[in-house]
Parts: sequence; C-alpha cells; structure tokens
Amino acid sequence: MTALTPPRVLTVAGSDSGGGAGIQADLKTMLAMGVHGMSVIAAVTAQNSLGVQGYWELPPEAVRAQLDSVLGDIGAQAVKTGMLASPELVETVAEVLGSYAAPVIVDPVGVSKHGDTLLAPEAVETIKTRLLPVATMATPNLWEVEQLTSIKVEDESGLRVAAEAVLELGPCWALIKGGHLPGDPVDLLTDGTDEYRFSAERLDNRHTHGTGCTLASAIASRLAQGDEVPEAVEKAKEYVTGAIAHGFPLGDGIGPVDHAWRWR
Repeated sequence: MTALTPPRVLTVAGSDSGGGAGIQADLKTMLAMGVHGMSVIAAVTAQNSLGVQGYWELPPEAVRAQLDSVLGDIGAQAVKTGMLASPELVETVAEVLGSYAAPVIVDPVGVSKHGDTLLAPEAVETIKTRLLPVATMATPNLWEVEQLTSIKVEDESGLRVAAEAVLELGPCWALIKGGHLPGDPVDLLTDGTDEYRFSAERLDNRHTHGTGCTLASAIASRLAQGDEVPEAVEKAKEYVTGAIAHGFPLGDGIGPVDHAWRWR
C-alpha cells in the first residue's frame, strides 16, 4: 500500500507559548483540514490566556534560512503569514514569497486578542508596500483595516469601502472580517468585481483566542487542496464557526477555539 503525500501548507508567523494562536493554532488547523503543516517561526512570544508578556523576533537571516530550507526541498501548495513584527522581517518574507508560485494568505496581525501590540508602527508601511502586493488574499479584522487604510468601519455598509481600500494595496482578494461589528457577524470577500458575504450567528462564547490565525490557515489549507477562493473561504468559515462554538476555558483569561471540535 503506497502512502499518499497530502497537500503542504507553510505558515510564517510567531510562536504562541499558550498554544491558542500563532504557529500552534496554524498547525492544528492544518491537521484538522487534512494537509501537512510546516512552519517558519518569525518570533517567539511569552503568552498565556491573560495576554502577551513579551516577544522576541528572530533575525531575518534565520527566517530566510527556514523559508529556503522548506520551500527549496519540500515545497508548499499554499502559504499563510501571520505575526511579522518588524520591517526587516516583512521585507525578508515578501522577497521570498514574491518569487514563489503558490497562493499567499496574509493575516496582517497587529494586536493580540487581549489588545497587546504585535507589530512595530514602522512595519505597517512595509506590509502595505511590500507584503500585500504579493498576497493572494488579505484577511484583516476591522482594527487592522483602520491600521492599514485609516478607514474606520462603523457598520456592515462600510465593509465594501474597506475592502476596496485594502485591494488598492495590492492583494488579489480582500476578506474583511466584520466580527467586531454589532449584531450577527458578517465577513465580506471581494476581488473588486465579484462579492461574497459570509454570515454566522453571534455565539455566546468568550473563548475565541486564535480565530484570525485559524481562519487564514483554514483558507490556505483549502486552497492547497484545489478549492476556488470563494469555496475555500466558505469551508474555512464553517470550520472556524464550529471551533468558536466549542472554545473552552484555559487559565484565568480568554481560552482558545477548539481546533479539534470535529473529532471530539
């Protein structure tokens, strides 16, 4: 019996010592979605359910070496980026991925679920000018939209304006996550021509650590398996909604979503 190699997905992000977000959430999501997950660690955080107590960036040469090692030998059918805290790291990752033929999902992580800053102010411009132009899709939440475009979305009618502003920065698709708006959450996906809206009920669960990382990783996983972009987002949203519904308490703060909810 010959073993079949599953599709491969690479995450380039920070490590979450509490296991709820970052590299750890990405790899759990990829396993749950049926792909082989690989990781390039760009930063190490001291993090738990109460917040981020500190983070330390890896040198750009260490990040580049990891990228070259994985992509040069194993390869990837999709790549997801998360926490890239400095301009140097953003530039390094953008340079490598800009010449690699695979979909790139950029989650422009700015703050943690607890409100801790994970992106140096000077790196915002580098994300806009270097990383987003090589992205297949950007998946900002509303705070990140404002950070990138200065547009503050007040209600669902503002999602399209936000998406158009993000698309002007270069990605092929923008997925604007509306979970922070009042009412039932609605996310808007568009390439500037076609538009899709994904809604879900608002779940009564405060244990939502890792939702952004999980969604981006799930989208990358579905693209690696051959889905078209709208289908990939729809299936990823279904997975994330279930993970939020089954989020569990951990420590004394905000617990994680349950990446294994379909197995439990």
